[in-house]
Amino acid sequence: MDDSGEDLPPSYCDYQTDIYKRGILEGSLPPLTTDSNKLRLQAKKAMREEAYNYIAGGAGEGATMDANRLAFRQWKIVPRMMRPSAPRDLRVSLFGEQYDSPVLVAPVGAQEVYHRDKETGTAAACAELNVPFIMSTASTSSIEEVAAASEDGPRWFQLYWPRDDEITASILRTAKAAGFAVLVVTIDTACMSWRPADLDTAFLPFMKGQGNAVGFTDPVFRQKFAERTGGSTPEDSPMQAAGYWLGEAFSGNSRPWEHLEVLKKNWDGPIVLKGIQHPDDAVLALQHGASGIIVSNHGGRQVDGAVGSLDMLPEIVEAVGDRMTVLFDSGVRTGADIVKALALGAKAVLVGRPVMYGLGIAGKAGAKHVLASLLADLDGTMGLAGIKSVAELSQAKAILRRVSYGGDAKSSL
Repeated sequence: MDDSGEDLPPSYCDYQTDIYKRGILEGSLPPLTTDSNKLRLQAKKAMREEAYNYIAGGAGEGATMDANRLAFRQWKIVPRMMRPSAPRDLRVSLFGEQYDSPVLVAPVGAQEVYHRDKETGTAAACAELNVPFIMSTASTSSIEEVAAASEDGPRWFQLYWPRDDEITASILRTAKAAGFAVLVVTIDTACMSWRPADLDTAFLPFMKGQGNAVGFTDPVFRQKFAERTGGSTPEDSPMQAAGYWLGEAFSGNSRPWEHLEVLKKNWDGPIVLKGIQHPDDAVLALQHGASGIIVSNHGGRQVDGAVGSLDMLPEIVEAVGDRMTVLFDSGVRTGADIVKALALGAKAVLVGRPVMYGLGIAGKAGAKHVLASLLADLDGTMGLAGIKSVAELSQAKAILRRVSYGGDAKSSL
């Protein structure tokens, strides 16, 4: 609180100072690296091969993953000097709620595959930093377990949209009752892509029952499964239940735009569509009543050879940014990346793989360290660039220049 009695925004740069203090005074180093390029390699050494491959891999030859990173490399920050920029204010307003920063943890399924702390550990880490946790439908924890781990922390729910509207409605009722504020609907994953890293080891956790907790604990799904199987439960027949659930959540066919009415009838909060890559689809989302969109290519995990998400962000913001909330996902690894996405018009940014690498290396503590590091990096980069607030940054496309260097290559994939 300052002299005027107003609450000061969090000072995320303090984490950098804390690292130095603990190292120098106590001989205590960070639980894992602070280098975004080394983080993936550290995770590869720490995690089981199939677990690492599942989070690190992408579609096909990985061209879309490469495009996501290269897109960030084409934009350069032009810092401004002698502009007082402290204390910085990273707070943002999304769908009528204020959040401490523009960073959200993206929905990632089957987190128990990476570490026994799973979604509940990641959710608790997010709550301690007051970062919104977006729970995946493909979680290894139930909705109620994640809500309990989050306590009073902000949380959103991501939906892989079941074919059965009664199952959909039941899941949404449970999520709403558990305090999830925003519904994120993934629209780019009617089926899974060709993923060589998983195919080569025949690794798909959902077929073994991992990542199906939301379906397996849903009362309507359980009732319908019992009716189909003469009274069985998912616990009795996990493989059979997995087949039924996967057929619901990943039907192999996309829903038409008109079906958004089903969600609007069963969810009285904001509905955000994740997976938009084309300005025309952004306009359609607006026309069909979505509250917001997430410009995303699923981190390069769905369509190989697709355009980098950041390359499409300016066009999409130009098309709908003054009429709906545009968020960004795919390829974010550093604080500078977040600055670039915000300066190009995103209102907030989702981060996925880096947090999962942290979870895989050191559980909840690792996930929290990665998040705290990203927030400190974002805070410091804004200050060094002469930007005092996210609100100011959102009007600051002039701090970017599009420049291509021959040396720009893969980084932090």
